Amino acid sequence: MTDAILFEQNGPVGLVTLNRPKALNALSHEMALALEKQLLAWREDAAVAIVVIRSNSEKAFCAGGDIRAIYEAGKDDPAKNGVQSFDFYADEYRLNTLIKRFPKPYIALIDGICMGGGVGLSIHGRYRVGGDRLLFAMPETGIGFFPDVGGTYFLPRLPGMLGYYLGLTGARLKVADCLHAHIIDYYVRSEQFAPLLDDLLGATYPADEVDEVVAGILADHASAPEAAPIRAHEAEIMEAFSADNMAALMLELERGSDWAKEQAQIIRGKSPTSSLLTFRQLREGAELDFEGCMRLEYRLARYCMVNPDFYEGVRAVIVDKDHSPNWVPGRMEEVAAEEIARAFAPIGEAELALG
Repeated sequence: MTDAILFEQNGPVGLVTLNRPKALNALSHEMALALEKQLLAWREDAAVAIVVIRSNSEKAFCAGGDIRAIYEAGKDDPAKNGVQSFDFYADEYRLNTLIKRFPKPYIALIDGICMGGGVGLSIHGRYRVGGDRLLFAMPETGIGFFPDVGGTYFLPRLPGMLGYYLGLTGARLKVADCLHAHIIDYYVRSEQFAPLLDDLLGATYPADEVDEVVAGILADHASAPEAAPIRAHEAEIMEAFSADNMAALMLELERGSDWAKEQAQIIRGKSPTSSLLTFRQLREGAELDFEGCMRLEYRLARYCMVNPDFYEGVRAVIVDKDHSPNWVPGRMEEVAAEEIARAFAPIGEAELALG
C-alpha cells in the first residue's frame, strides 16, 4: 500500500496522516480507496471512538485531487480517454459520503492549503479545526471543472450567498473568514496543533460522552481570530449572487463597486461552461439531500471529463502555467442552454451507487 496516506490506531483514536508533502498531499485514487477501506474498518471497530485526520506538511492539508494524473490520462482524446477517470470520481464521492455519514466523531485538523479534494476530506466531518496557515478555496471553474467533493451540498448552505461567491470566483479564504463562513468550527493556533493532538490521543472516551469530551478538548485549545475581512463585502455578495441567472449576476457585479467589478472580471476569466454549470449546480444542490448532491456531481464530473475545457484549463493553470486558457465557447453568452442541460441529464444505470 502507498505511504502517501498513513493509518495508526492509538488506543481509541484512529489517526490518518496525509503524507505526500512534495505534491501538497494531492489526493490520488489509491489514497482515496485506502482511506475508504480504513474508515469502514474503524466504523465497525468498537475500540475506536474517534477518527482524526491531519497533514504532515506545514504548507498544505491537501491541495486537491491529483489533477495532473487525470489530465495525463485523458488529454490526447478527451471524448475517448476521459472515461478512464470516471472510477476515480465515483470512489472519491463515495468517500465523501462515508465521511459525511460517519457515525463517530471525525476531526479534521486543517492547516495550510485546503482546496478541492482536500475540502472533501475535511468539511464533511463532524469537527473542523483550522490553523493560522489555512488557505481555503474551491477554484475548479478556473480549470474547466466545477466545485465538487460535496460543494453542491455545502456551498449553497453557507451564510448569505458566500457559497455562490466562493464557487464562481474561486476566492481564497484565510482562517478568520473560514470561521465566519462556518467552513471550520474552531480556530486553533498552528503551534497548538501538536498539543491538541496529544490531548485527543490521551483522552478517555466514555461511550455516552464521546462528543462532549471531543468538544471540550477542542474548546480548550481554541482561540478567537481577528475580524473576518469578507464581512466588508457581504452585502455586495448577497445582492449580486442572489440573482436568478448568470447574466443578471454579472450585470449586478459590473455595475457595482470597484471590488464587485473585479469579481466580474475574475469570473470572466473562468471557463464559461463551468461557470454556468456551477450556477445551476448550486441552485439545484440547495434543494437536494447529500446523496442527491453527490449523484448530481458524478453526472457533472463525467460530462467534464469528456469536455476539452477541463484539459485546456489544467494545461493553462497546472502544466504550462501560462494562465491563458482557450475556452470553447469563449463567452458565457455563447454557451448553448442545451449543452448545460446535457451535463445535468440522468445517466440511467451509470448513476452513482451509494451504500
